[in-house]
Amino acid sequence: MRIGVPKEIKNHEYRVGLTPHSVAELTALGHEVFIETRAGAEIGFSDEDYIAAGAQISSSAQAVFESASLVVKVKEPLAAERAMLRPDHTLFTYLHLAPDRAQTDDLIASGATCIAYETVTDNHGRLPLLAPMSEVAGRMSIQAGASCLEKAKGGRGVLLGGVPGVAPGKVVILGGGVVGSHALAMAVGLGADVTVLDKSVDALRRLDSLYGNRITTLYSTRSVVRQQVLAADLVIGGVLIPGAAAPKLVTAEMVSSMLPGSVLVDVAIDQGGCAETSKATTHDKPTYVVDEVVHYCVANMPGAVARTSTLALNNATLPFVIALAEKGTRSALESDAHLCNGLNVARGVITCDSVAQAHGLAYKSATSVLEHL
Repeated sequence: MRIGVPKEIKNHEYRVGLTPHSVAELTALGHEVFIETRAGAEIGFSDEDYIAAGAQISSSAQAVFESASLVVKVKEPLAAERAMLRPDHTLFTYLHLAPDRAQTDDLIASGATCIAYETVTDNHGRLPLLAPMSEVAGRMSIQAGASCLEKAKGGRGVLLGGVPGVAPGKVVILGGGVVGSHALAMAVGLGADVTVLDKSVDALRRLDSLYGNRITTLYSTRSVVRQQVLAADLVIGGVLIPGAAAPKLVTAEMVSSMLPGSVLVDVAIDQGGCAETSKATTHDKPTYVVDEVVHYCVANMPGAVARTSTLALNNATLPFVIALAEKGTRSALESDAHLCNGLNVARGVITCDSVAQAHGLAYKSATSVLEHL
């Protein structure tokens, strides 16, 4: 198969779809790989590294799209990239379509087969291709939040770990999943006062068994969320409904009543955000203030640690890229129900029910579309 990897063009996005090691695995199997020049240069993967791995270097994204039948990316394609998609393309990347009607419409119009990392599943009902970036984002959320709490950056002037004789900062984590668990590990390591909210008692039990009386676990209800958010120095939004828009747990009224200079880090922003006041920001301008509350809502947080993120992501995605290349898109999807769960758009129709519901558009099951690929 002819596999293409364009350079990412989202603001301060330095990750790359395939590392040289991944390319070497694919070329050893007889596949052709086309890498846009300097696609990985910012994180230490030179064109020469890719050539040594057996790749061919393309001069532009357009050349990559023209050469490839399978396009492997990291972030959702922007408008200029979507314009290059053809019906014979398979696109494999993060999509996050539920809050993004423009992208959804363009992918439908392209006729391409679009598989989203974030809805691929495993035998345990988990999201193995989302997990690596959720791990990174969860850990980064505490770093970012701690920085934003500094007075010079608009925060309350609170040190999360406190010092002898001074209480630590209060961190409230909404969601005890992958993001929340990794944010929790960082916050506890800093010595913060940490409370985790979740609707899954099993998740709360798991976290309690790991940390005991070093943390507080609370069952999430509207009143509990409000009580905890209003008392927090730092709120981490780590909730997720696979493929769907994030629930708005933090209302605008809550934000208006939060402590002046407190910080909200909305990791759920890729799926629309879990606060009514959240809007996507970039690494160039990561924060804004609403009612004296600092909002950090960068939509590609792991891009800030792009080398670590790329290596972690490739560890998870490479087996699926190999399956698509070896079997072809249709056979790979038919033989793996978990990969098939990643199919969001194909042949001009939406094949992910959550995305269809988010936009009020028609839905067809993936299995009903596969026979036409």
